[in-house]
Amino acid sequence: MAEGEPKAKKIKLEEKKLSQNALFGMGNPLLDIIAVVDKDFLDKYGLKPNDQILAEDKHKALFDDFVKKFKVEYHAGGSTQNSMKIAQWMIQEPHKVSTFFGCIGTDKFGAILKKKAEEAHVDARYYEQDEEPTGTCAACITGDNRSLVANLAAANCYKKDKHLDLEENWKLVEKAKVYYIAGFFLTVSLESILKVAKHASENNKIFSLNLSAPFICQFFKEQLMKVMPYVDILFGNETEAATFAREQGFETEDIEEIAKKAQNLPKVNKKRPRIVVFTQGKDGTILTKGDKVTSFPVLAIEPSDIVDTNGAGDAFVGGFLSQLVQEHPLEQCIRAGHYAANVIIRRTGCTFPEKPDFH
Repeated sequence: MAEGEPKAKKIKLEEKKLSQNALFGMGNPLLDIIAVVDKDFLDKYGLKPNDQILAEDKHKALFDDFVKKFKVEYHAGGSTQNSMKIAQWMIQEPHKVSTFFGCIGTDKFGAILKKKAEEAHVDARYYEQDEEPTGTCAACITGDNRSLVANLAAANCYKKDKHLDLEENWKLVEKAKVYYIAGFFLTVSLESILKVAKHASENNKIFSLNLSAPFICQFFKEQLMKVMPYVDILFGNETEAATFAREQGFETEDIEEIAKKAQNLPKVNKKRPRIVVFTQGKDGTILTKGDKVTSFPVLAIEPSDIVDTNGAGDAFVGGFLSQLVQEHPLEQCIRAGHYAANVIIRRTGCTFPEKPDFH
């Protein structure tokens, strides 16, 4: 601030300053275990090259096998936690604008997650229990595809009455202006999602949800549709959008039509028309607002610069939310989403340089 600039301008700048805990996320904290694998490994466990599934009994040996056979890296992960980390990274100051709730175990992996969240300056308030170990996610990379197998373990044990309902925790929910939950959490605690969604709706705050994976649209359709009336911003990618459309009987494969139909589903808070944002990998991102559907081109990248697309969707949402919580226009939210995703796919795991270079 140069000398002699009017004080009013300085005060105005300070008014825009973000408060801590303005952005709230709740989901499945997982420790990502990442490695480049071969097709034989995918075949052995019946995995598709580009998919995300929950571990079943037949995958139990996969995690040990994975760590023994391949050179692995560990990163703090889980879809919503990734988005909260990215949003905080994009915002930089103040620390702890992003709050995150989820359940971990009292074990080594839980300790790593706590340390990683602290390093990312996210205000992570985990519900810690000792019945189940901290959840893990094996990210099996082949070329620029990634097959994710999540063993939720502790993440599955989140309890509304033991954590969300506690006064000191609920106060953090009340402090937030923008809420984000990945669809994956629908498999864990629908009642927790609904409590947060209703709070946002009743107080005219922004509640956003991600379709997250085709299996959520298929097998957790009932839970998803209970939350949908509270959703102000719906995120998803082209495969999730297609599955959602089929399950909802939309009778169209056109992504713009699907976005419009999703936008027009019943909504509780009429003060905020629903916005739908569908990413399509290297193709343009679709945004519906009012009667308009706009496509935004993504940032160009050489295929040889793509290291790992794991976390690109989470990064997009994190970038988007970092601007949304600062009340920037939607175009800037999309630009920030594209920027963050472009940074993430050049690196292994959902990791990033010290500072963003976004203007």
